[in-house]
Amino acid sequence: MVDAAASFDGNRPAKTEAAPRALPKEAAELSVSVAAEEGLAAYASFCGTAVHAPAQGAMWVRNWAAHVQPDLLVATLDVEGRPALALALEVVTHGPFRVARFMGGSHANGNFAAADPRWLARLDSEALRRLFQAIAKGRPDIDLIALERLLPDLDGIANPFLSLRHFASPNISLAVDLTGGFDALLSRASGKRKRKKHRSQTRKFDAVGSHRRIEARGLDEMERLLDAFFEMKEVRFRKMGIANVFGDERTRAFFRDLFGQALAEEKPPFVLHGLEVAGKLRAVTGSSLSGKRLICEFGAIAEDDLAHTSPGDFLFFDNIQDACEAGFAVYDFSVGDELYKRQWCDMETQHREVLVPLTLKGRALGQALRQGARLKAFVKNSPTIWRLTKLLRRKAVRQAAPAAGEDDS
Repeated sequence: MVDAAASFDGNRPAKTEAAPRALPKEAAELSVSVAAEEGLAAYASFCGTAVHAPAQGAMWVRNWAAHVQPDLLVATLDVEGRPALALALEVVTHGPFRVARFMGGSHANGNFAAADPRWLARLDSEALRRLFQAIAKGRPDIDLIALERLLPDLDGIANPFLSLRHFASPNISLAVDLTGGFDALLSRASGKRKRKKHRSQTRKFDAVGSHRRIEARGLDEMERLLDAFFEMKEVRFRKMGIANVFGDERTRAFFRDLFGQALAEEKPPFVLHGLEVAGKLRAVTGSSLSGKRLICEFGAIAEDDLAHTSPGDFLFFDNIQDACEAGFAVYDFSVGDELYKRQWCDMETQHREVLVPLTLKGRALGQALRQGARLKAFVKNSPTIWRLTKLLRRKAVRQAAPAAGEDDS
């Protein structure tokens, strides 16, 4: 995309005009648009030339707004009459509190707000405070702004919100460096063992029928892969005793349109892959593209007769190999520390959290959330406590199963 301001490869700046002078604070104009179509339209237009993470892109924001229909606001920092930074937020209720957060909730990871890269280095904490003051004035009902799971930087561009007080997210993000291609990667990551396992899996799949890796290139394939994924997650979360964040029909409709609309793009920003064995989908992944980074946003496997063959590992092997061949620099497993990720990854990213209280109630909630994040990090960083937590959670599910069965009958 090209305009008078910049040219971009994906959401990365390729070439910009001369950097502007120091931020003219006295001329900075702040505006807050609340739940208005013109606010979303202006935001989408800005995203066309701004840098941003996938979950802050126009396609994500428009579809979340359309299907979930949240209480939304778009806050824009204008400098010299042009947008320099924009926040598309949804306002949710937590007990007696009202919190503004990135659209998508826990589905939005590795967040980086839409921004004009020419101004990023000049957006200091004072300019950001003026943005928050405008939000507080326009929406006095909001107690807290929670900017969670923030990327420290986007392809080397520092996240401006980290000039504010922040703390570490309880979950890290894992990724693998694809420098040198797939053979070079395997030479650094137990490649001989990985290739041997992949060949063994292939033989097991061939014993029950043909297998193939699918990339959804049409609406029918997209629907099939997503339906299979939703079913896999339903079963998995039920076994783990975790609330199914993909269970709500509005959320499912959001993902269907997100991946469906992406198919119309020359370079789809969101893609689905699946492993089919003997005519059945055994593993599915959904990914986003951000510059030279391919990000696995979610994945699941079928809990069936082939689950013991690790179809998810098999699909990741092929996905990572394909990412290398496509010229990506990083394959990102996104948030969460899991053994299957550790078997590949050589990069860790610590996301950050920024909490901005707008009321006294919001200040109390912010303190509670900080303490909660510290406790969660302590539990997850202690293997013994984390194993015990998951065991207790599974036991609770098994004890509740008879009652759930009676309700279903």
